[in-house]
Amino acid sequence: MNPAEEILDIVDEQDRVIGQVPRGEVYAKGLRHRCAFILATDPQGRVFVHRRTTTKLAFPGMYDMFVGGVVGAGESYDEAALREAEEELGVTGLPRPRPLFKFLYEDDGGGSWWSYVYEVTVDTPVHPQAEEIDWHAFLSRDELERRIGEWEWTPDGLAAYERWKKHG
Repeated sequence: MNPAEEILDIVDEQDRVIGQVPRGEVYAKGLRHRCAFILATDPQGRVFVHRRTTTKLAFPGMYDMFVGGVVGAGESYDEAALREAEEELGVTGLPRPRPLFKFLYEDDGGGSWWSYVYEVTVDTPVHPQAEEIDWHAFLSRDELERRIGEWEWTPDGLAAYERWKKHG
């Protein structure tokens, strides 16, 4: 299926479902929806970092320290977190990502999405989805912090990362 045709739940300020719309329309109109962000680490605590492909609908070609994506219509955050982590990392049998916190992200263009942040440890080799990720590495937290000032990052990923650092 074309990603722009995927049906998403539209939600209000309290994260209650108020409708369902194709993803392309959600992005075009800046409608509030749901996303799952998963911070994936290896057993040494290094963070999975990747660059998004230039064909992505949102933030093409930017770096991100989270895997994840939109929550489909009728899907729970927990279901989306596991599905997205396994899809983007190219693994199966991941432990269920651990939910941490939720926040409402609002971008400069008027769009907003409820963002549920999770953590998961990946102890098997990853095989990232080529349609989604064109570069990846596990970086130490020090290396990640150095790269934040050098690379162009997804703004919602940076917002989630700053909240994650304060959370834990």
